[in-house]
Amino acid sequence: MKFIISGKNIEVTPGLKDTITHKLGKLERYFTPDTEIIVTLSVEKERQKIEVTIPVKGNIIRSEQVSSDMYVSIDLVEEVIERQLRKYKTKLIARHQDGGNFRQEFFDEADTPGSDEEIRIVRTKRFGIKPMYPEDACIQMDLLGHDFFVFCNAETDEVNVVYRRKDGTFGLIEPEFQ
Repeated sequence: MKFIISGKNIEVTPGLKDTITHKLGKLERYFTPDTEIIVTLSVEKERQKIEVTIPVKGNIIRSEQVSSDMYVSIDLVEEVIERQLRKYKTKLIARHQDGGNFRQEFFDEADTPGSDEEIRIVRTKRFGIKPMYPEDACIQMDLLGHDFFVFCNAETDEVNVVYRRKDGTFGLIEPEFQ
């Protein structure tokens, strides 16, 4: 695996690099040697944040963890990535898809008890959407008390999503067809 480690407002010390490669190196048994793991460390006030991104065959496995200690954040992000890998493995096996960057051992390895985290859709909701501007969609989302809102963008005539970000601001998701 190839680690790409960078820092924002923090010097990436050899100790941090060693801890990251040791902790995330445990995932090496799942991936082919040419798999890239992109790690970004950052510090904002008292928040120590680590972001890990692993591109795999058209998808991205990603986790972002924040704590008051960078080493705790590293531990947390490793646990989340492993859980995401188990879910992704279940999905690939269920759909009989090729694993891309994964080694065969990843599929052969027996899952640990309790890791049977299948995805179940328990409710389907249908609703009419009318064209509106993103700002109006944000107001509608607030009125409904939701964290996101799906709407037809009056400017582009495409389905968009507005959502509330962790910092209280709003985000807009626009589709990009390829």
